[in-house]
Amino acid sequence: MSRTPRLTRSVPFWILIVGSLAAAGSGAYLLLDRLGGMDARLTDGTATTNDVYVGQIWAVLGTVLIGAGLVGLALALTLGALRSLTPEPTAAEPAATDDDIAGDTGAWSDADEPKPRVETEELGYDADLGYDAAKKEPATADAPR
Repeated sequence: MSRTPRLTRSVPFWILIVGSLAAAGSGAYLLLDRLGGMDARLTDGTATTNDVYVGQIWAVLGTVLIGAGLVGLALALTLGALRSLTPEPTAAEPAATDDDIAGDTGAWSDADEPKPRVETEELGYDADLGYDAAKKEPATADAPR
């Protein structure tokens, strides 16, 4: 399974799409409602200053919301295109172990048995660690270290 989720399962992607559609839809509603109302009142001759000047501001806000929604949808489309261009991650092969490198066939032999640990009681270490007590002489008070 890939580490990156599919784009269709990505919550931020869907939030971007839904938010963009909501912004574009509300902007279209504002634009059509305000311009339609202003057009009807100007044609009838009953338009007030508030209808004319404030209605234009609402229409501009609706246009901005439509633009923001379209930019969001274009961004979602771009994300979808870029995601389709990225290669799917492949499953990693297991790393070779020392047994694989040495040509181990998997058969059990006596050489595979662990050696018993020999502890040296006087020094308190394992003899399997490679320390040879016979080579090192203990330091005396007269001998230099």
